Amino acid sequence: MEYIYAALILNETDEEINEENITAVLEAAGTDVEESRVKALVAALEDVDIEEAIDTAAAVPAAGGAAGGAAGGEADEAEEAEADADEAEADADDGDDDEEDDDASGEGLGELFG
Repeated sequence: MEYIYAALILNETDEEINEENITAVLEAAGTDVEESRVKALVAALEDVDIEEAIDTAAAVPAAGGAAGGAAGGEADEAEEAEADADEAEADADDGDDDEEDDDASGEGLGELFG
């Protein structure tokens, strides 16, 4: 993800997204830079309008909810409430097991940050 973040930083500061600039941002952040990943990212972003991609990604969830109209919105809310209730019930049943599984496998936020 840090490679993507470096590209977003460069885009936000109106700097050219190229191998040299991405490498400089990553090194400044203290990241071990893999040249192959930098090259792949630059190649993948070559014809991408990042601002348009961000706007499109941000608009997708809103467009899905607005398409149903008032009656559809009420049905969506009912389905969402039912899904939330089902999820809460499942979490209550399995709450302790999930914590033990995370601890046993070494997964979780604590493992990521030391």
